[in-house]
Amino acid sequence: MAYVITDACVSCGTCEGACPVGAISQGDDKFVIDEGACVDCGTCAGSCPTGAIEQG
Repeated sequence: MAYVITDACVSCGTCEGACPVGAISQGDDKFVIDEGACVDCGTCAGSCPTGAIEQG
């Protein structure tokens, strides 16, 4: 199951740079994860300073 970015996201962009497969991009009001591209590695969750990324 892919990771998801919750409403706690402050759009800092740290997760986008941390994703090894480029599955994260800026959405309308927060960053979003392309679940089809996500390889479920958890790197993004570990890099998020606000803890806004959870396993979906």
